[in-house]
Amino acid sequence: MMNAALENTAGPAMKLDGVSKLYGAVKALDNVSFELRKGEFLTMLGPSGSGKTTSLRAIAGFIQPTSGRLFIDGRDMTVVPPQKRNIGMMFQDYALFPHMSVLENVGYPLETRGIKRVEREKRSMEMLEIVGLAHCANRYPKEMSGGQQQRVALARALVFKPDIVLLDEPMAALDKKLRGQMQIEIMHITRQVGATVVSVTHDQEEALVMSDRIAVFKDGRLEQIGTPHELYLRPRSEFVADFIGEANLLRGNVRSTGDGVVIEGESWKANLPKDDPRAQSLAGAQKACVVLRPERIHAVPVGTALENAGEGVIEDKIYLGVEYRLVVRMADGGKINLCSRDVASIAAMNPGERIGLAWAVDDIVVIGGCG
Repeated sequence: MMNAALENTAGPAMKLDGVSKLYGAVKALDNVSFELRKGEFLTMLGPSGSGKTTSLRAIAGFIQPTSGRLFIDGRDMTVVPPQKRNIGMMFQDYALFPHMSVLENVGYPLETRGIKRVEREKRSMEMLEIVGLAHCANRYPKEMSGGQQQRVALARALVFKPDIVLLDEPMAALDKKLRGQMQIEIMHITRQVGATVVSVTHDQEEALVMSDRIAVFKDGRLEQIGTPHELYLRPRSEFVADFIGEANLLRGNVRSTGDGVVIEGESWKANLPKDDPRAQSLAGAQKACVVLRPERIHAVPVGTALENAGEGVIEDKIYLGVEYRLVVRMADGGKINLCSRDVASIAAMNPGERIGLAWAVDDIVVIGGCG
């Protein structure tokens, strides 16, 4: 659910226009363009070396783009130094001052802006109330847990009402259980204050949970940007399909029929009606890739006559409490992962048995030109 602030915006809070960054012959960023809406939580997601952190550093002003421009609230900030950009930043290691109290840490950005002590402490306490740490105002960072230190760092990044808040791998220092809790807390806090946020992570689950939109990076390029729902259900490339969630990628031959297009492998097929945009996008194609999510595949009796179906042999069966996960080996040697909450039916199946697979036409994602 997006911030209410997104509904009332005259222009983008930030815009990257053809930004590239070269280090010698290496393109750390390659012609990256996108806009950030006011009140939006955008996550830049990708593997190491994909360009997401370089983009964050360019937004912060820590590096200068080789080409392209950066606008913040309509102003060209491409060559403006970091201290003159109204940007809050929460670093991966939080970077709290150990000799300062929590209240002093939060108030430090206000002090550097010349805010008097009484007003500074008032605003800092208000922000500590929002992050739930007002009772810790006189403690020192070493007396706080990792999650508490993270909230102090977030309060410090928000207290001066920045145009944009940058989060650099915000969950990296936390254990798995605490990460899950803090994802929700940070999301709620930033939305409560109406902050405009750009976060960087390599953790797809974190991106899906926290973001209004996700920008997926690969090799310095922006591969796709969209809502978590869009990226999960309608990825535009094999990379995005495989990087966001879990995906089965079935590569097959394209064949036209009188009623539409069929994409087929040795032991599976996917039919698309001729008036379907996905079928029309394959005009002239010889090969295509079908993307199927594991939870969208259903077990059916072997030999069931369906237009969108396949067969294979169960290789592994894993019980996960509320669901079973099956790994099915297809005739061409490829594997399909299936997740099913039909626990009673799957429990009766065993590795080595043949299984029929089926999927709805609406659950098929098609990527053309796959080898």
